Formats: sequence, structure tokens, C-alpha cells
Amino acid sequence: MNEPATGSSLTGKQRRRRSLSDDDEDEDDDGKKRKDLKGIITSLSLLEDQEREDSRERETAAIEERQLLETNYRKKTRAMVDFYSNLEGYYAEAEELDQSRRKKSRVLAGAIATGLAAEEATARKSEQGGKKSAGEGGQSRRLWVKDRSNSWWDECSRPDYPEEEFRKAFRMGRETFDIICEELNSVIAKEDTTLRCAIPVRQRVAVCIWRLATGEPLRLVSKKFGLGISTCHKLVLEVCSAIKTVLMPKFLQWPDEGSLRKIKEEFESVSSIPGVVGSMYTTHIPIIAPKISVAAYFNRRHTERNQKTSYSITLQGVVDPRGVFTDVCIGWPGSMPDDQVLEKSALYQRAQGGLLKGVWIVGGSGYPLLDWVLVPYTQQNLTWTQHTFNAKIGEVQNVAKKAFERLKGRWSCLQKRTEVKLQDLPVVLGACCVLHNICEMRGEEMDHELRIEIMDDEMVPEVALRSACSMKARDSIAHNILHHGFASSSFP
Repeated sequence: MNEPATGSSLTGKQRRRRSLSDDDEDEDDDGKKRKDLKGIITSLSLLEDQEREDSRERETAAIEERQLLETNYRKKTRAMVDFYSNLEGYYAEAEELDQSRRKKSRVLAGAIATGLAAEEATARKSEQGGKKSAGEGGQSRRLWVKDRSNSWWDECSRPDYPEEEFRKAFRMGRETFDIICEELNSVIAKEDTTLRCAIPVRQRVAVCIWRLATGEPLRLVSKKFGLGISTCHKLVLEVCSAIKTVLMPKFLQWPDEGSLRKIKEEFESVSSIPGVVGSMYTTHIPIIAPKISVAAYFNRRHTERNQKTSYSITLQGVVDPRGVFTDVCIGWPGSMPDDQVLEKSALYQRAQGGLLKGVWIVGGSGYPLLDWVLVPYTQQNLTWTQHTFNAKIGEVQNVAKKAFERLKGRWSCLQKRTEVKLQDLPVVLGACCVLHNICEMRGEEMDHELRIEIMDDEMVPEVALRSACSMKARDSIAHNILHHGFASSSFP
């Protein structure tokens, strides 16, 4: 009776042992699988970290390489600008010397020709026995002049000519045009001679303004006004020079203390930024490839965007809240970035002398942050405060950009490559800025058809932050704008 029970009991033990043994084996298998899985996860994590590190190193290397290329390009550009400036001076001196020699040769040839003609006349008189009558001897000289029609200008000059048509042709009303003529009269008026009648002052001014307004070639200007092509070219340069000499000191100058206070108040009412006395912008004026210093005037960014080789000179301007220019810097080569043009300007020298202490001139990201130049934040991942500041400073900067759009829209010669020589361009551009100011001050409306949008590439300077005090001042202004209720509710 007991044997079967004993046998049954031993069998149960063996089963339990086997069950425990199987459980241990399963646990060992699970442990191995977990270890293998952890090893795989660790390897994957290490691979990801390694890949991130490699990617970071590649990006850093690419940025360093790009910065090195940009630095080398700027150094080469500066070296080329200096070299070609010296070369240009040499060629200018050589050209002046050559012109002087040619002038002396012409004078000498004229003197010889005059002497020969006098000798021939004397011989002829002696042969004829001096029998010429007094009336024949007193006959006046005659000059042959090509007959050209100036009917268009005659029609424009009539008092009943429509004001709207006059404004369309000259970008200003007749009253403004008459004021300019009156101001320039003493400088550009000429007297009649025995050979020909002098060109009236109004026609001289009209030739220049119509040429600047339309940008049409000189042959069309010649047909419109019934004058020779060379005469029109000479008139344009003479009147532009007179505008620069006579009108620029009156209509384009840095504001006095009283005007500066008003400018500060107007800019602060728009942007909530205190102490702003001007908005600054730099644009490019296209030119024909110069014979010398070609590389210096090559505009790489415009060439890349337009897919067409472009050469240009720069025009930097500071405007007040109305869009009136208070300072301009004209004529530096198009390869120079905005910060270098600024350093070359008289405005920069004025600031270095302490004349802009305690005020701000607002510029774009192409300018450095200085004690007197306030620019937007350019780094990535901006805070809400910095975003708000950039939006406010953008409103001020937009004043200058819109002024330049009106300048180029009103004077179409600034939109296309002109026939004017490179050395004469600063005078022409300065005249355009003065005429722009006169039109803005007198409230001359601009046709919507003439409005354009300008696009000038801004390149962040190598050293964008050049003043620790200005960094703190900018942060303080940004904080005040956001936390004192000045932030724009429309900012996204």
C-alpha cells in the first residue's frame, strides 16, 4: 500500500525540480536577451551621438571655410580698391596731361592757320590794289547752324500748357520748376554773342531735369529740345553742377538743434525708440563697366541675382521722418559692403569727432552696431523682446527705403546704366538727391506709375557688434519697448 504512494511522491519532486530548472533557464534566456537589447540600444545611441558630432563638425568646418572665403574676398577687394584708386589717379593725371597737350596742339594749329589765312588775305588785297569797298570790308561773319525743331519745348513753355502734362514730363509742378530756375539764374545764364543767341535759363534747366527724370538717351533729348547732342550733354553737367553748388547748401544739409528735436519726437512717436535723428540706407546705381578699376565696381550679388554681369556705385543716405535727405555719401565702388561705405563717409568722420554723441541713426543689418548706429538683432533664435525691437526698428528703417524708392522712381536715370562718365556721376547723383528734397519739401505728389520697389542685398559685417555700451543700450531699449506697453499688437 505504501510503495505506490512513495513512488508518486518522488515523481512530484522530480516534476518540481524540472519546473524550477526550466524557469531558471527561461530567466537566463531573458537576461541574455535584455543584455543584448541594451547593447544594441547603446550602440545605436553611440552611433547617433557620433553622427551628430560629425554633422556638427562638418557644419562648423563649412562655416569656418565660408567665413575664411568671405574674409579673403574682402581683403582682396580692399587691396584691389586701393590699387585701382592709385591707378585711377595715375590715369587721370595722364589724361589731363594728354588733354593739355592736345589743347596746345589745337591752339598752335589754329594760330598757324590764322596766320596763313591772314597772309593769303593780305596777298589778295595787294593783288587787287586795295580796291575793296568799305561796305565789303565791314561785312559780319556768319556761322552755319543745323536747323532743329524745338516745337515740343515751345509748347511746354506756353502758359496754357496743362499742369498735369508738365508735372508728368518734369516730375514737378510749374511753380517748383520756376523756383529752381530763379535760384540757378545767376549761375547758368549766358549772354548772346554775334554768332548765336544764348540758350534761355528755363530751357537749360528743362534739358537737365527732363534727362534726369526720364533717363532717355541724349539723342532723344536732342530731338525734344532742338539742340545738339553734345550741347545737351554739356547742359546736363552744367546744371547738375550748379544745383550741387547753389541748391545743395540750402536743401540738403544736416539739421540744426531745433530741427533735430522735432526729428527725434517724430521718430519716437512712430517707433517708441528715443534719440533717433535719422534713418540710413545704402543703394546701388548701375553703371557701364569702367575702363579702369573694373573689379572694384563689380557687383557680385546683383550679378548672381540677375544672372547678368553688373557694375555699380553706391549711394548712402540718411533721411528724416518725411523722407528728406539730410546726408549723402556718393560714388564708392559697388563691391564695397555697407559697413565699409559708412567708414568712408563724412558722416562717420563727423561721428568720430563727437558730433553725433547721444543720438541714434538707424540702419539695417548691413551696418555694424556703434555708439551712434542702431541696428536690428541678427542672431538666430531671437527672444520675443528682440523680435519686437526688430519690428519697431524696421519701421524706422522703412522710412529710408521708401525715400530711396521715391528717389529712383522720380529720377529714372538712376535705374539704368547711364552715358555719364564715372567721374561725373557723383555730381549727377547729388543733383538728383537735391531735386528729390525740393519735391518732398514742397509736397510734390508722385504718380503711382512711377513707384518702384528696390532690392539691395545686405551683408552682415565681419564684426557686427563693435560697442559693448551700445549692446547694453539696445537691450535696454528693447526691454522698455516690450514691457512698457509700446510693443506692436500686430506683430506675429
